[in-house]
Amino acid sequence: MVFQADKMRYQSMQYRRCGQSGLKLPAISLGLWHNFGDTTLIDTSRQLLQRAFELGITHFDLANNYGPPPGSAESNFGRIFREDFHPYRDELIISTKAGYTMWEGPYGDWGSRKYLISSLDQSLKRMGLEYVDIFYHHRPDPETPLRETMKALDHVVRQGKALYVGLSNYPAELARQAIEILEDLGTPCLIHQPKYSMFERAPEQGLLSVLQEKGVGCIPFSPLAGGQLTDRYLNGIPADSRAASGSRFLNPDQITEEKISQVRALNALAEGRGQKLSQMALAWVLRHDAVTTVLIGASKTAQIEDAVGTLTNLYFSADELSAIDAILNRTK
Repeated sequence: MVFQADKMRYQSMQYRRCGQSGLKLPAISLGLWHNFGDTTLIDTSRQLLQRAFELGITHFDLANNYGPPPGSAESNFGRIFREDFHPYRDELIISTKAGYTMWEGPYGDWGSRKYLISSLDQSLKRMGLEYVDIFYHHRPDPETPLRETMKALDHVVRQGKALYVGLSNYPAELARQAIEILEDLGTPCLIHQPKYSMFERAPEQGLLSVLQEKGVGCIPFSPLAGGQLTDRYLNGIPADSRAASGSRFLNPDQITEEKISQVRALNALAEGRGQKLSQMALAWVLRHDAVTTVLIGASKTAQIEDAVGTLTNLYFSADELSAIDAILNRTK
């Protein structure tokens, strides 16, 4: 059956201008880091993408190494795009990245011109696209000259293979340098993707200020701290949770009694706001003026629906923000 998107899909979503660009992004974006590789049923991935789009999520975020195995998320997305989303291409923002290990040898990692341009060519083939809307350098390269990496990003825009470029995981001062190089080259940096949540506040130590000063958008990833800022861990570690699965991104040692106590206190505060903890955590990230959109992952359509439901209450009183800080700063 041919997919036909809900005609009311733009009614409930908020769209925010990205930095000083002309591009608007949905306040909630969908990341394909997990649940879109070959270990997930294609129909499950399809349902997640379709539901997201029907709720006004127009931005799908990928990377060359997403899977598992690496590359499979782009390949599976490409199949779903071809079968379901091709008529809607001009309504979509599709992004991908390069910067982590992708193939053997000295040219399949980091930030050389060789790697970035080759990787984007591979990504476009996997997804069946003529261009991506945003192409990111996924992480800083300590050995390649920063100007070489930025000139590669500038080059793919001039080739028409990407409309905009961005950075990910760059610390504040290096981000400033990269942004200024891109400005000098004539290809402004559109957006930066840092890890940011109630439990990961490093971007507040300079990065968010740099992005505001330079007119660059911000799209935080892991806003729920790998699921810690949900109701999943209120009573310990469930057997079917990410922390119990052997994931290298979240292990049982991180779910301490102190962390569970904080999560319970945050959950009580969220209930007082009429929200789920996950919704309050997303709203807390979106509260910052530097943040354009927040990047969520999902394994069920209900999680996407909950995330979009966040937008009904983004306001925090000064007392609520103080209470959250007190919870986050307390020690056992």
